[in-house]
Amino acid sequence: EPMSKRQRKKLLKQKQWEEQKDLRRQKRKEKRQKRKLERQSKLDSNSEGNERKRMRREVVPSTLRLIVDCSFDDLMVLKDVKKLHKQIQRCYAENRKAFHPVQFYLTSHGGQLKSNMNENDKGWVNWK
Repeated sequence: EPMSKRQRKKLLKQKQWEEQKDLRRQKRKEKRQKRKLERQSKLDSNSEGNERKRMRREVVPSTLRLIVDCSFDDLMVLKDVKKLHKQIQRCYAENRKAFHPVQFYLTSHGGQLKSNMNENDKGWVNWK
């Protein structure tokens, strides 16, 4: 049965793909090795520990206070409460990384928001 031009091209591409499989695998392996060596050398050169932790020691706290009032969560739909939870998480994380972190407070924390945070993020109780 004669083969169409399109079928021949497809077959040729498939054959080339199979032939180059070992080469691609070898390249991926070399790339992984290279990344591993870079990470290793970075860890060796950075004997003090994690960069974030070192950066954290150099932080100067700000006198500003940020207060998030969560008393209105009973007026929100569950979808909005979940979005608020994500926003609070993001604010907390960014504040921890900041060079001049503000004092971050949550007030009237209860109801839907608290139950959502307990359900999805049990680590929030350790926040400072």
